[in-house]
Amino acid sequence: MPASTIRIVGLCLGTDASRGMRLWSLHPKYLDAPGLVALWREALLAQAVLRCETKGYRSHPQLHRFRDESAPVRFIATYLQHVHCEAVIRGCRFDGSESPPDRASTQIEVPTGQLEFEWLHLAEKLRKRNHEHYAIQRATVLPALHPQFRGVLGKATPWKRGA
Repeated sequence: MPASTIRIVGLCLGTDASRGMRLWSLHPKYLDAPGLVALWREALLAQAVLRCETKGYRSHPQLHRFRDESAPVRFIATYLQHVHCEAVIRGCRFDGSESPPDRASTQIEVPTGQLEFEWLHLAEKLRKRNHEHYAIQRATVLPALHPQFRGVLGKATPWKRGA
């Protein structure tokens, strides 16, 4: 299987809560390959939690923004669809059937301070592991949000600061 082909059919994640769940507010185009795979896996786990199909991570604070919506499962499914689209653009083969086609028609609000926090956090990750992506990221002045989110003025969300 070529390096650019990543096949993820299901999840086999440990229960190490210290690993944390990362559901980026940033557009997935900024993530390197390991970051995109991690995002896909974390979003699938979040979907399983919101569907009540797993006992782990049920009270993870990053799930609040989905749980606070009228149809949490629909919102995480839409989030996953956008991640899947980015994977397809890159030539990766994520199993799109893992997420139902039922999509949310509205966006979740994300404070601009949250976007800034995540942008700096991603920069540090990329600086350490992927110099090429880091250079691209550094050249971007105003990062785009994940299509599931809409920016609003405000500080970083309490569940995310210092994570």
